[in-house]
Amino acid sequence: MLPAYQYGDEVRVIRNVRNDGTYPGKEIGDLLLKRGSIGVVYDVGTYLQDQLIYRVHFFEAGCIVGCREEELIGADEEWIPNQFEFRDAVQAKTTLSSGGTVVAEKGQQGEVVKVVREPGRLYYHVRFAGREFQLPETMLEICEAPVHAPQETNPMRKARAAQGDDYDG
Repeated sequence: MLPAYQYGDEVRVIRNVRNDGTYPGKEIGDLLLKRGSIGVVYDVGTYLQDQLIYRVHFFEAGCIVGCREEELIGADEEWIPNQFEFRDAVQAKTTLSSGGTVVAEKGQQGEVVKVVREPGRLYYHVRFAGREFQLPETMLEICEAPVHAPQETNPMRKARAAQGDDYDG
């Protein structure tokens, strides 16, 4: 198990990082770092002898956080910033249709359920009226006055939401 990053390497965190209870002075679930934050590897260790943990100093945020290798990419690797986050209330910029059937009217409110990154592109899984759609950022805008979202009925999503899980890909 060789580390991909060494002391002094600049890295970017690809997921929002929340306090799991190991960061002093913050409540569990508090946002420590937004995805895209850049830091410098300070140390490399292991957890349970099978996971590499990088101690990364994020200068702008003023904190040192332990990150798993799969949460990091090199700071010089391709990065497309995202406007929306998991659970953000968004609205359709235009009427959306699928197979000739209107699935969301212009201005209809939806909720981001996942942020997906692939080489060269970024898109979102968005739920409109109980149905999920894959959409590019250009089709969405922030919902300024969100209406209370309906209760989640999917038991797995309901459990993740209760745990405060950032299910954002």
